[in-house]
Amino acid sequence: MKQALKTDGSKQRFWETKKLAEMTPAEWESLCDGCGKCCMSKLIDDDTDQIYFTSVACRLFDAKDCRCTDYANRVAKVPDCVPLTADNVGTIPWLPKTCAYRLLAEGKPLHDWHPLISGSPASVHEASMSMRARVTAFEQDMAHEGEYLDHMVDGGM
Repeated sequence: MKQALKTDGSKQRFWETKKLAEMTPAEWESLCDGCGKCCMSKLIDDDTDQIYFTSVACRLFDAKDCRCTDYANRVAKVPDCVPLTADNVGTIPWLPKTCAYRLLAEGKPLHDWHPLISGSPASVHEASMSMRARVTAFEQDMAHEGEYLDHMVDGGM
């Protein structure tokens, strides 16, 4: 994606000048860093509403590429898949703290390892911020809810 130049010759960074709702579809999609964290199952404590992240991936998740294998049809194939929109990113409590959509909705900058900053889609993996090599199971392999407890991830992502 080409970026416009500022008057001083530096690149215009659309995510710093546009609101989420003003972004083009291509700009919106480029915000995804490819970490795969949102494609992991989450557990919510019924008593405290505390969210716990797991290393259990959606059945459509490609653990090597950290991408959905059927992105266009994911909502139809996975009923609990939640597509992100400019209207809902600020209301989804389970978005990872490192998520670009969440960061921008909260008025925070992107991390240095984000591909839009680094210029490399591999930077998220090189910074160990993705789920590459961290997926321990897939949803379809879970026989009962209790098994998810064995796959909880420390740190809350």
